[in-house]
Amino acid sequence: MPLQPPGHGSPGVPPRDGRTTPLVEPARTPGRYRVTFLWRARSEDERAVVLINTLTDRDRHAGDIGAHVMTREPGGDVLSLTYELEGDLRASYQILPCEQVPGTDRDSWLRVMTTALPDPGNPVLVPGSHGRNPSSLLELPEAPAQPYRDRRPGVPGGRVHESAVAGRRVWVYTPPGHEASAAETSEREVPGTPGSSAVPVAPVAPVAPAAPAAERGGGVAGHRGGGPYPVLVLLDGDVWAGRIAPTMDNLIAEGRIPPTVVLLPDAVDRPTRLREMACHEPFVRHLADDLLPWAQREWGVTGDPGLTVVAGQSFGGLTASYAAFTAPERFGNVLSQSGSYWWSDDDPEWLTRRYERAPRLPVRFHVEAGRLEWMLLAENRRFAAVLAAKGYEVTFTEYNGGHDPACWLGGLASGLSGLAAGWS
Repeated sequence: MPLQPPGHGSPGVPPRDGRTTPLVEPARTPGRYRVTFLWRARSEDERAVVLINTLTDRDRHAGDIGAHVMTREPGGDVLSLTYELEGDLRASYQILPCEQVPGTDRDSWLRVMTTALPDPGNPVLVPGSHGRNPSSLLELPEAPAQPYRDRRPGVPGGRVHESAVAGRRVWVYTPPGHEASAAETSEREVPGTPGSSAVPVAPVAPVAPAAPAAERGGGVAGHRGGGPYPVLVLLDGDVWAGRIAPTMDNLIAEGRIPPTVVLLPDAVDRPTRLREMACHEPFVRHLADDLLPWAQREWGVTGDPGLTVVAGQSFGGLTASYAAFTAPERFGNVLSQSGSYWWSDDDPEWLTRRYERAPRLPVRFHVEAGRLEWMLLAENRRFAAVLAAKGYEVTFTEYNGGHDPACWLGGLASGLSGLAAGWS
């Protein structure tokens, strides 16, 4: 997805005095900060709503977003709103300019999600997905560091290639030193904006279509470039293909993980995703029986489940844990972020009970969720507790944030590092 620079497609403009927003200052209570959002209105009738990931969502579900409506400062065109927030918060946010405050019903909110804009006074963006505008990034001073997030000068870069398996698009990240990473740069590239300050994007990772096996030589058993490599299967590949390369490059350069290949299968579209990522065995069989064997032949990945990670967010986190339950001979490590363990409406926490009743499998887990995720935090805690009680090796992490890509990229790095530490 292309990155949009600040203000692109947005009618808002930064404050006239050039302040970077939001404005952050310590509150009287230790560990808390006053955070002030600003918006310059285009007319006397324009209003604006601050949409902080999960915080505003929670109030929307409660039927009242009045606390997030900005007010006009006296004698001018600037709208403002101040929150007092815990100092370790990290969140993406947008601003919705409007003449009438939207309703909180589902249809109204779907329109909000497609029309809300990034903050034109904040130069740091989180890319949008599924046709939505980018968000802006709020990181308060005590938010945990995300040291592997940004591309670092001088760090060798891997490459992201585009191919297909059994009719499904898949992207493949190959690490520095892999024969495919050393090949000449393709004319096609993963979407991104070189030189931007957007945090999670891998703008310079080129996309190269896979050549037929007969056209390639070298490597182990005829596949690309040495190995066998540990492998990460990262679900929702269409979201991550343009973002993951800097994090992988940095982790490998620091020795936090060995050179690793990442497989990024396309979620295709929303109806397909909702079907396939709801404990859907045919999708797991595609990953285990089509995708991984193909990657062994073509990209030199390992067949060892102990060196294979399956990772995902939201329904992808649920699916990662279901994949290991269904095919432990393929997936020996799970990295679950904000997993939808509430699933399903008809049979709540179905997968948690499956793990509780089944014999322990040879699978290791990293599970994390945000403290603001009121709809699934308790379910994630229970899932991790069941795993621990069954004797699984599991780490469970909570962070001050929500159901938010701004948090997930950092958690992906720490979770993968933790799982890889057990590979020696």
